[in-house]
Amino acid sequence: MTFSIVGLCKRTGEFGCALATSSMAVGGRVPFVAPGLGVVLSQARSDPRLGAVGMKSLEAGRSAQRALSEMTASTPHSAWRQLAVLDREGGVAEFTGAHCSAAKGSHLGPSAIAIGNGLANDSVVGAMMKGFMAAPGTSLSDRLLLALQYGLDAGGEDDPLRSAALKVAQPNVPFSPVDLRVDYSDIPISDLRRMWTLWAPMVAGYVQRCLDPANSPPAAAIEGHPMR
Repeated sequence: MTFSIVGLCKRTGEFGCALATSSMAVGGRVPFVAPGLGVVLSQARSDPRLGAVGMKSLEAGRSAQRALSEMTASTPHSAWRQLAVLDREGGVAEFTGAHCSAAKGSHLGPSAIAIGNGLANDSVVGAMMKGFMAAPGTSLSDRLLLALQYGLDAGGEDDPLRSAALKVAQPNVPFSPVDLRVDYSDIPISDLRRMWTLWAPMVAGYVQRCLDPANSPPAAAIEGHPMR
């Protein structure tokens, strides 16, 4: 019982995902984001092994649809899974198994896809895509979080949400500099938004500390603490 959004920003070259669910620690099981490769989601009685299969396929240069086919072929339990893939070219593919909890479904957009299961109604995934498309001039992280909020406002899940996650890769950065999780909360989407608001002005500084440590600022300066 999870609702998720995956997208590529053609303006910046960033790609990533955001998701929320009524169970704990969704960010540790469902999303897989690899710089230069793409995004894979494995949810609905999630099997992280399928995420690894999808990533291996993308690393071999295969399309989102091919990666998805390899994921479903790798397990006898695909009817219980809901999967989504975004490749480096912006291609998307999804699969919703017959045994996934209703309401369930997907909504495709330009280089983006929203998926969900165990939803309050059939309009949630469409609302998520509407949110993702609502502010194209903002950062990808803001757009992904806005999609989650639109999904929540449309009804979200049947059960109260407990966790949420945001993960984004940037061009020429060999790790995902946006990797935020709320593992247990009564208001996980709001808490995730707050974490992103705090983290957003620090991202560039921490990327620089990785790639150019000799010329990077101290952590205290990045985080706005008084210099000691």
